[in-house]
Amino acid sequence: MSLFGDGLDAAVQKSFTRPAPKNAGAQMRYLVKQLGGTKTVAQMLRVSQRTVERYVKEQIKKPRVGLAARLEREVKARWQPQIRAKARAKAASTGGIVIDTRARLGYTAPVGTTDQDRIRHLTVALPPRYAARLFDAQEAGASDQELQEIAADALKEVYFQDNGRRAGSLEEVRFTDIEHLEFDL
Repeated sequence: MSLFGDGLDAAVQKSFTRPAPKNAGAQMRYLVKQLGGTKTVAQMLRVSQRTVERYVKEQIKKPRVGLAARLEREVKARWQPQIRAKARAKAASTGGIVIDTRARLGYTAPVGTTDQDRIRHLTVALPPRYAARLFDAQEAGASDQELQEIAADALKEVYFQDNGRRAGSLEEVRFTDIEHLEFDL
């Protein structure tokens, strides 16, 4: 499970104009239409082609827990790609992104400063350039650690340094022990 990747996806999914299909039959039909056949859907979901056909015809209505999770994840990953792209482009160019987190935050600074890590609950609006960096890194397949470092850089500039108005000698922000993380566009 990717905490940052899933959080970014959830933020983009809030901009959907129509809800994704809820029941298994509708989800299977959507995937069959998107991928062009039952065989490719079956391979992707790791089930037999006949099982996919039964879901499409509504002969099976209730999937197993593992299959239901894979089915929902694959549908949401493909649902409304144009709306998803517009939301990301808007956040990356004009809107920015809001991060709401409860985590242990601290920093590295010169001797004589209070750089003790502590649990903080922050809700911070990040500028569009950080939204662009987060989304670009996610699309490039960045790990959760890399996304976490980008978020730490953003928090360093926006929260700790107040966009250059204070703490100019701050070197590095530590962003660990994440208890809660949520993004909003």
